[in-house]
Amino acid sequence: MLVSAKDMLEKARDGKYAVGQFNINNLEWTKAVLQTAEELKSPVILGVSEGAGKYMTGYKTVAAMVKAMIEELKITVPVALHLDHGSYDGCYKCMEAGFSSIMFDGSHYPIAENVEKTTELVKVCGEKGLSIEAEVGSIGGEEDGVVGMGECADPGECKQVADLGVTMLAAGIGNIHGKYPENWAGLSFDTLAAIKDQVGDMPLVLHGGTGIPEDQIKKAISLGVAKINVNTECQLSFADATRKYIEAGKDLEGKGFDPRKLLAPGTEAIKATVKEKMELFGSVGKA
Repeated sequence: MLVSAKDMLEKARDGKYAVGQFNINNLEWTKAVLQTAEELKSPVILGVSEGAGKYMTGYKTVAAMVKAMIEELKITVPVALHLDHGSYDGCYKCMEAGFSSIMFDGSHYPIAENVEKTTELVKVCGEKGLSIEAEVGSIGGEEDGVVGMGECADPGECKQVADLGVTMLAAGIGNIHGKYPENWAGLSFDTLAAIKDQVGDMPLVLHGGTGIPEDQIKKAISLGVAKINVNTECQLSFADATRKYIEAGKDLEGKGFDPRKLLAPGTEAIKATVKEKMELFGSVGKA
C-alpha cells in the first residue's frame, strides 16, 4: 500500500541517510523502480511531475497503476506516490486521485503568497494523512516548462515556510534540474548550513540529484538532506541502453521489435541507476 513520506523521511533524517525520489514516466519506469526498491529493501518515493502525469493520461491513471503494481509485484517496502513541483490546482487533483504525498511549488510566488497557499495545503494534507513538501528559492534549469535560475534560498524565508508544519522542505542551494554545466559552482553548503540552523529537524530535500558529485551528496546528507530527487539520470541511462540495442540491430532479429524486448535493455538500465543511487544515498536495507 501507499504511505505518507513522513515516517520514512524522519527515519532517514535520524539515520543520516536519504530516501531517493525517482520520477516515473510510464509502466517500465514504475516497475523498474519498485522492483529495485523491493530487491534492496529500501523505502522509495515515486515522483510524478505534472507533465508526466498528463502524459500518462492523468493522475487517476497513475495512482491506479502504482497501487495495482504494488499488489501484483508483492512490494513490501514503504512506497510514497508524490506530486513533483505541483501547482496549487495540481495538488488538489492528486489528493483526489489517491496520491499519498504532494509537493506545492510556491517558490515563484512572493513569499507571502507562498506562505498563504502552503498554509492551506498543510491543513488539508493533515486532515487526509498526506505528506507535503514546500519549496523556497528556485531550483535551476528547466522541468516541464518551469525555468529556474538556481538562486539560493533565504534561510529566514525557509524558517517561515518550515514553521507552517510542512513535512519536508526543498530549498535552493545552487542545485539544477537536468545536466549540470561544466562551469557549475557546486552546492552552497554555507546556505544549506544556515537553512538547517533555521529549520532545525525539518527533513530537507535536494532536487536535481543527477550529476552532483558523490562527495557533495554525502555532505548534503550529513547537513540534513533526507530526500534526493533523481530523474534525468534514469532518462539518460534508458536512452543510452535503448540506442545501443537498436544500433546493434537487435530490433531486427526475430521479434526484437516487440516493445517488451525493445524496452527491456532500457528498463534494466533504470534498475542499475536506481540501485547505484540507493547505495549512494544509504537507504539500502532501511525499509
